[in-house]
Amino acid sequence: MRVRVYRDLPVPMPDGVTLLADRYEPVGAERAPVILIRSPYGRRGLFGLAYGRGFARHGFQVVIQSCRGGFGSGGLLDPLGDEHDDGMATLEWMRRQAWYPGTFAMHGPSYLGYTQWAIAPWAGPELKAMATQITASQFRDAAYVGGAFALESALSWTTLTNGMARRFGGTAVWRAPRMTRRAVLSGRPVAELDLVSAGQALPFYRDLLTHHADPAVPYWDRRDFSPAVGQVEAAVTMLGGWYDVFLPWQLRDYEVMRAAGRQPYLTIGPWWHIDLRHGPVTRAEALAWFRAHLLGDVSGLRSSPVRLYVTGAGEWRDYPDWPVPGTRGVRWHLQRAFGLGPEGPLESAPDRYRYHPAHPTPVLGGPVLLADSRPRDQRRLEARRDVLVYTSPVLREDTEAIGPVSAELYVRSSTPYVDVVVRVCDVHPDGRSMNVCEGVRRLVTGENGEVRRVRVDLWPIAHRFARGHRIRVHVAGGAYPTIARNPGTGEPLELDGPMVPADVEVFHDPDRPSALVLPLPGA
Repeated sequence: MRVRVYRDLPVPMPDGVTLLADRYEPVGAERAPVILIRSPYGRRGLFGLAYGRGFARHGFQVVIQSCRGGFGSGGLLDPLGDEHDDGMATLEWMRRQAWYPGTFAMHGPSYLGYTQWAIAPWAGPELKAMATQITASQFRDAAYVGGAFALESALSWTTLTNGMARRFGGTAVWRAPRMTRRAVLSGRPVAELDLVSAGQALPFYRDLLTHHADPAVPYWDRRDFSPAVGQVEAAVTMLGGWYDVFLPWQLRDYEVMRAAGRQPYLTIGPWWHIDLRHGPVTRAEALAWFRAHLLGDVSGLRSSPVRLYVTGAGEWRDYPDWPVPGTRGVRWHLQRAFGLGPEGPLESAPDRYRYHPAHPTPVLGGPVLLADSRPRDQRRLEARRDVLVYTSPVLREDTEAIGPVSAELYVRSSTPYVDVVVRVCDVHPDGRSMNVCEGVRRLVTGENGEVRRVRVDLWPIAHRFARGHRIRVHVAGGAYPTIARNPGTGEPLELDGPMVPADVEVFHDPDRPSALVLPLPGA
């Protein structure tokens, strides 16, 4: 089908700012259903080809709009802050156009998915469908994962968006991760790292630092749409990756919709955020979704709403829901002599490590926004004295864990201000220790010498630990630069103050039974 393109359409905002949009129209299909895409990354190039022409060739009109402050749209980009008001004004503008048929859908990954959630609960019945990928209705918890500041992701994204507004902005997606890595290794205070990565102060990066201490401040009120997710009546399909930075909160959106009586579709593959491999799946599933809910052709929909790729097994499986029915949390206890298993808890003395923020425990792999987050061999990290390593005996049979993962640890620290990092690895027969999932919890209350029960939520998984492999758990005080180093003082992150080492004990006895909780099959 031939496609006609109308470029640089002015879309007025209530405050006088004008945003620009391109409209793709399938020739000969008058008043075809509309797919709205709102992007801070431009509206042409690959976006125009894959989304504009790609969907228009299948009989849809496509409106791709540049968000405020970029690619010809007026105003200044206030990340996350204007997407509700600007999105609703864009919808009002569409309603006034002769080509608008009265129904529309929305599409897009990451920030483009966030712009969908920003208006979906208030768009009314004319919003028929949403196709969201590697995204969530709020980014606050991903910025402050477990209460710790997601330094590398926050700095790389703000460096990226700053670079895209400059000359040769198209190369920013490759330059931003390298500049970020240079910054976090520079030794500069966290409040000055944007000066290294971008050559200037980045307002949003500094806003994130300022509001880290109390995420429940008014700053987030207009940037968090998770309270309204249950009000969305449109048909929603979600695509995520096991190594994506937004996966836990994307799954929370799914569960909220299920609790509200909706039936979204969910696909999770072995992908990370910028993994190009999820592109073809994204386009195929979105097209089938839009054909079903805008054109009435349900032939492309699968019968089961949930499709998961099981890592370690290398296979896709369909399920009726998430969490997968028939699983339960099984405790694998930390044991003496750095053992791990379902037996116990057993009598044992605590294990100890020292975390020094001046020499923070590094990270190998794990979910990061603009990096290759595929699993990596952790043996170099496991050799450090500031990482405790607990390993199970060789597995006698395949052990599949599908669902949420958590850890319950009993810890005592010389300072109440400490991070607890937990990581699960799959140890292969040849000795490779490959990370499967991880999580962190930042402690901000308590007394010196007090034993505290700490719950750490890890990334969810669908993974087979094969017969002959072993399950391994790390406990540490840092994962730099994925999360900012904890200075151990309780002072705000933006202050360049003293650093206090933390001497940490991890207990695992009958009175203080530290354990990993794995989602395993069972009644």
